[in-house]
Amino acid sequence: MRRLGRWFKWALLGLIGLLLVWQLWLLGWVLLWKWVEPDTTRFMEIRLGELRVKNPDAQLKKQWVAYERISPHLKRAIIASEDARFVDHEGFDWEGIQKAMEKNQKRGRTVAGGSTISQQLAKNLFLTPTKSYFRKAEEAIITLMLENLWSKRRIFEVYLNVIEWGNGVFGAEAAARHYYGIGAAQLGPEQAARLAGMVPNPRFYDRNRNAPGLARKTAIILARMPAAEIP
Repeated sequence: MRRLGRWFKWALLGLIGLLLVWQLWLLGWVLLWKWVEPDTTRFMEIRLGELRVKNPDAQLKKQWVAYERISPHLKRAIIASEDARFVDHEGFDWEGIQKAMEKNQKRGRTVAGGSTISQQLAKNLFLTPTKSYFRKAEEAIITLMLENLWSKRRIFEVYLNVIEWGNGVFGAEAAARHYYGIGAAQLGPEQAARLAGMVPNPRFYDRNRNAPGLARKTAIILARMPAAEIP
């Protein structure tokens, strides 16, 4: 029993050591991407792998653009749609989470999420779409890293450049060209609101661009955009 106890202690210490190394590895990337454009993300790697099952030569559509070259209409639309308190919270919108829980409980299923832009970015950069308590805990840790090491402007700039916007489409520039044949800087209010409405389920809306639900969401986002505060 004594030998078993020592083995368990060393196994536990080894596991803690591995977790610390993993967190330091993540921290290193967060520090690097504070100044350097992320060339790829975990979500991009997953989607590219899925595309290459059917087509080995498949490539993602993505093109980094500076924050200043993204339409302010799209910035306001994303804030209005995804995270109205983005500039004020510290990574977690507790009021939004509470409202989402109440809405889901009333409907008896998950119809709303309380994830902030910072949390969504943490997931997109490093994690997988699968749901688990470990992933949520890791997402929270990475969110804290982003919020404490990056400015809100940098978080939003990277978010707008890496999120999924269609089947193999990532970032605002690629999305604007994919759906409208224009650059991200040229997006008008209605185009921006429509793109923002696609964010929760981009591959579905890429296949179903005239879905009635998207038109309703676009109208709601348009009405909220004037009040959106952007970094």
